[in-house]
Amino acid sequence: MKNRAVDVALGFVDRINRHDLGGLVALMTDDHRFVDGLGQEVRGRELMEKGWLGYFAWFPDYSIKVDHAMSNGNVVAMFGSAQGTWAGKENLVKEAHWEIPAAWKAVVRNESVSEWRVYADNEPVWKVMGVKRF
Repeated sequence: MKNRAVDVALGFVDRINRHDLGGLVALMTDDHRFVDGLGQEVRGRELMEKGWLGYFAWFPDYSIKVDHAMSNGNVVAMFGSAQGTWAGKENLVKEAHWEIPAAWKAVVRNESVSEWRVYADNEPVWKVMGVKRF
């Protein structure tokens, strides 16, 4: 049995993995809400377009691997991992690469993603970037 909300959420992941900014924006609602692993929010399709553009510049090989996806109505939970290489250390590719376990929540409304929430410990990413947290 097909689940349209899961299909939309996995389509969003596919566009992330292809760094298809236009496709990502097309799948967002106007009032799209993004919440990162620290609970920081960005609201609105235009701001998220700029956010993804910057993120893809920082991590030009960023991708998500979904191992499991499930839904309850229009809410989709996905579990897997995220990985990337920080562009700020171009000559140290191995040392600039990270991979972390992650989960995502997508809320689907009218065939679009109205909320994208990330659950991940980003400390390995910050370490690669040389950012001191806490």
